[in-house]
Amino acid sequence: MLLSILLQIPNAVDSANAAQSAAATAQIPDNLWSLAVKGGVVMIPIGLMFVFSLYLAIERYLTIRNAAKIEAAFMSNIKDMVLNDNILGAKTLCQRTNTPIARMIEKGLSRIGKPIQDIDSSIENVGRMEIYKIEKNVGFLATIAGLAPMFGFLGTIFGVIQMFYKISLANSIQIDIISGGLYVKMVSSAAGLLLGIFAFASYHYLMLKIDRVANKMEAYKLEFIDILQQPA
Repeated sequence: MLLSILLQIPNAVDSANAAQSAAATAQIPDNLWSLAVKGGVVMIPIGLMFVFSLYLAIERYLTIRNAAKIEAAFMSNIKDMVLNDNILGAKTLCQRTNTPIARMIEKGLSRIGKPIQDIDSSIENVGRMEIYKIEKNVGFLATIAGLAPMFGFLGTIFGVIQMFYKISLANSIQIDIISGGLYVKMVSSAAGLLLGIFAFASYHYLMLKIDRVANKMEAYKLEFIDILQQPA
């Protein structure tokens, strides 16, 4: 009799653990949306910043990628046309290509006949304007990277305030009040931190690609100046 009771104890423990696991699973939100809603009103600005940062990261990435595109034979064609005094054909090729690099070369072509320093300066000015256009609004990602964790922490603070308010109403410290408040409001902190990481990584990745485009534009500018300095 005693042996049979002892043998039944592990089964009872397993049943209790299974019941606790089922109860815990039932309390877990069925999707991310319901989890986000429980983060409180602070999740609204975090959500808006996420949508904006995602759109900005994709839009700037496509812009930077297109800005770096140039035909492999572009400068060879420009060189042949310039050395054969076909300046109009070279300008037409630049207008048809319509990229930051082509617009720089077109500006240099329009200054042919002036001192090399003036041509270099005019190309440099166009290059700076093109880089400014490429960098447009990228700085917002850095701003979001700093603001998002702050909003998440603010949501957690609101949650703690509500938790202590409920404790004061109940006039007792109950574990369900404490754990529930912390569980719900830590969602906003986690969301803000994840958004901050995404915006921070996107900003530095895009700036790295912009630096590569700037270096490429500088290389094409120097190649064009070398073409102008070659003997006819």
